[in-house]
Amino acid sequence: MYKVFFKRLLDLAASIIIFPFWLIILLIIGPIIHLEDKGPVFYNSPRLGKSGKVFKMYKFRSMKVGSPDIRNKDGSTFNSEDDPRLTRIGRIIRKTSLDETPQLLNIIKGDMSFIGPRPDLPEDIDRYNEYQRKKLEIRPGITGYSQAYYRNSASQKDKFDNDSYYAENLTFLFDLKIFLKTILTVVKKENVYKNSQV
Repeated sequence: MYKVFFKRLLDLAASIIIFPFWLIILLIIGPIIHLEDKGPVFYNSPRLGKSGKVFKMYKFRSMKVGSPDIRNKDGSTFNSEDDPRLTRIGRIIRKTSLDETPQLLNIIKGDMSFIGPRPDLPEDIDRYNEYQRKKLEIRPGITGYSQAYYRNSASQKDKFDNDSYYAENLTFLFDLKIFLKTILTVVKKENVYKNSQV
């Protein structure tokens, strides 16, 4: 019942409460992002959602306009504290995870949940094995089991496996543990960057 109904109800209720506060963040951060290099405030990326449906995921733009997409050999995103692609405000919002907050709009639209597997790029579906496809049975989340406990330190394969493990074991208590762990991980700034490209 929680997985099918109450989880979505909690997402909607929480997003409605949080939305006015997020608007304040937008009004502060948005102009700073734009004024630094006159680029767009948001970075919109196609991602895999529930049942493999592709949707547009919103983020605050943390990189300079026209920056190349650099990937590690396992397909995971390259992250580095001294990444020259990052803008000055981008370094701050990336480290504090404020760049992820526009996904509140995705939650309201029904594309995402607060807690769930992190949404992958559409082409990643071809990299999943049968077990890893279980992550597509539920809505992706702003944070999740892999994000909370490993953030960017896990390999792409481990992230897929962790997300599928979460999808199999989803409960309210599990979500609560992930929520609390996410707060600790963000406050401590743990595993923000993954520098290796091997």
